[in-house]
Amino acid sequence: MTGPPQPSVEEILEEVERRRAARRAPRPLSATDRLVLWMAHHWLALFNLAAFLYVGLPFLAPVLMRTGAEGPAQVIYAMYRPLCHQLPYRSWYLFGEQAAYTYDELARRVGEDELVPHGLIGNPQIGYKVAICQRDTAIYGSILLAGLAYGLSRRRWPPLPFWAYILFGVVPIGLDGGIQLLSYILDFFIPGFPLGPLESTPLRRTITGLLFGVASVWLTYPRLDEVASEIRKEAARRMGNTESVFG
Repeated sequence: MTGPPQPSVEEILEEVERRRAARRAPRPLSATDRLVLWMAHHWLALFNLAAFLYVGLPFLAPVLMRTGAEGPAQVIYAMYRPLCHQLPYRSWYLFGEQAAYTYDELARRVGEDELVPHGLIGNPQIGYKVAICQRDTAIYGSILLAGLAYGLSRRRWPPLPFWAYILFGVVPIGLDGGIQLLSYILDFFIPGFPLGPLESTPLRRTITGLLFGVASVWLTYPRLDEVASEIRKEAARRMGNTESVFG
């Protein structure tokens, strides 16, 4: 009994070449793939837009208060309450006598009862506070500015080492905010503690927030760019002309 005919060498080579060609042929992307690819091309614009909205809306709130649109302004303040303490003496003010006030300055003007988280919004004399605190304003404002700079520089930033992120981004803000928090805890549990509460300053909050924001962008954006680049390369391998479609 004879078995089935065996393929010739030429037929085997033809089949191998056919399978290779099939693997090289462009394959269509699914809707999910196309969404991921679109985000890989436009992730920086999306991040910058999100940062702009996040830091911009809090500044819109005092503008609305100034123009008499208190309802929309109150919505913005309410939106940010879960995200920031909004302490009146740690916030910036617009349309008032000063850009910032200490606890004692506000206590003399409006009383201490309003100087609580999510408390005083402001009035025509002192102005109206921004809906996030000074430190958050510096953090997210610097994230926006650093993100714009990253895009304008054509993304040529080498990733920031993690040790540098901790040293220059985390340690300063941790010390400034941590010492402030610790001093309040000690004063609460040890009445009459010699140092008393050690309140930070608008300048220190701004500098430490700026360092943290810039360092966060420098740490993450170059790495996100690498991931996005790999996604684009894989799509280009599969589709051939994907770069021209989404570029």
